[in-house]
Amino acid sequence: MQGVVKAYDPATRLGVVVRDTDLAEVELADDALAGSVFRMLRQGQRVVFDLDDDGRATRLRLGSEVDLGTRPFPTESIRHGGAG
Repeated sequence: MQGVVKAYDPATRLGVVVRDTDLAEVELADDALAGSVFRMLRQGQRVVFDLDDDGRATRLRLGSEVDLGTRPFPTESIRHGGAG
């Protein structure tokens, strides 16, 4: 699943992720960051996660628009000042 971090408190490690599919709020499991690249989370950060047996977000990983299957922006040549 994929979603966006709504809130995270590094002191208590409590947090909430909003799931992309239905905008449901999912609490973070106690081990949500265990073994991940994250030391902490910031509001608005896109993440990929699994649900544990209690329906809490666990195994957080980096998320991106590519993971959503959305089409990329068209690439265009952009000139940065000067002739040529």
